[in-house]
Amino acid sequence: MNFRSLWLLLLLAAPRACPAAQAPYSLEKAVAAAATGAVVNVPAGVHHVHLHLDKSISLVGSPGAVLDGDGSGDVIRVSASHVRIDHLTIRHSGSDLTAMNAGIYVDRALDDVTVSNNRIENVLFGVYLDGANHVVVNGNTIVGMPELRVPDRGDGIHLWNDTGCTISGNDVSKTRDGIYVYISPDNTIEDNRIHDVRYGVHYMYSKRNLLRGNISHGNTAGFALMASDHLHIIGNQAYDDMSYGLLLNYVNYSEIRGNEVRNIQGQFDTDGQVIAGAEGKAIFVYLSQGNTIADNLLEHSRIGIHVTAGSDQNTIYGNAFVDNKTQVMYVQNNAEEWSWDRRGNYWSNYLGWDLNGDRIGDVPYRPNDGVDVLLWKYPSARVLMSSPSILLMRYVQHAFPVFTPPSVQDSHPLMRIPENSRARAHDQRH
Repeated sequence: MNFRSLWLLLLLAAPRACPAAQAPYSLEKAVAAAATGAVVNVPAGVHHVHLHLDKSISLVGSPGAVLDGDGSGDVIRVSASHVRIDHLTIRHSGSDLTAMNAGIYVDRALDDVTVSNNRIENVLFGVYLDGANHVVVNGNTIVGMPELRVPDRGDGIHLWNDTGCTISGNDVSKTRDGIYVYISPDNTIEDNRIHDVRYGVHYMYSKRNLLRGNISHGNTAGFALMASDHLHIIGNQAYDDMSYGLLLNYVNYSEIRGNEVRNIQGQFDTDGQVIAGAEGKAIFVYLSQGNTIADNLLEHSRIGIHVTAGSDQNTIYGNAFVDNKTQVMYVQNNAEEWSWDRRGNYWSNYLGWDLNGDRIGDVPYRPNDGVDVLLWKYPSARVLMSSPSILLMRYVQHAFPVFTPPSVQDSHPLMRIPENSRARAHDQRH
């Protein structure tokens, strides 16, 4: 055996060095090592993390990338401006309401945070905005914790003292409220779909918000607007909600226009009786003044509109009241005219005529009489509905209108459903 052959034999027989074992991927380390302005691409797989984004970076998920909080705390906490969170599945936050655990929590005084195209599920709060500005929450699917009682859940998207935010194109379900807006002016909430929650969108103490093109269905109430002013509620839909489509409680100087509310049938007790206060109202107006309520379609609900508690100086015209069991429930002490510039509302039960063909009824429409008001104020009087005294009261009021108590009158009722409402009603039926 020559020297070369011996050398090759020794080389082949020598033990081979094993390559160093590769350390597992750590998303926390990748975020910590990222430079300001960097894009951190999250690989596919389940990452059990609680991320703290304290610098301006973008966190972008690959297909199949999941961030799992293992049921504690916030899955992502944002404490820097100019952050983007995109295309991730984010799940399993904690369930501590006091700590406001969330899928994504955005700290106060931040600016320009974008949360888009994520699936956020099994979380207490979906996205919690704690005093930030110019945040965009767009195109996310948010599912809460359905195993919790509704009062023990958080909101899908929660705004607290936030300004200039855009909340759009999200699908929210199984939370307490879909979108909750508290002391937050100048925000836009549009084109969201909200279902299986308490209130679809809930406003408190907020000004100059635009609520447009949102859809609420299967909720206790569609759009609960409370203690707010100068809102623009435009082109929203509420259908198959239980108690209210649109609830205005101390809402002033706002525009409620072009909305569709249908099939609000109320809540019932175990005996099948409708629960008082949850009778099924397309629009409920309580202690609200100076609003314009126009061009809305209110259809197939137990009550078309209920106005009470000092709600006056509201301009109401161009609406279509179609086949509601009670078109108007008006419980106030002052008379109101519900038309504007010789344009009233369409009433499916109007029995007047139009001799000159101008599509305006020649006889005013009065939806309620004194008997209605009496029964609303004193519900126990319903046992007298068929009594001679009640029948005599109705006869006297029709024969001698001077005895009719203050109520609503539409002096220019529309003979045809407005074209925009007609198209919407046709679309719903086909």
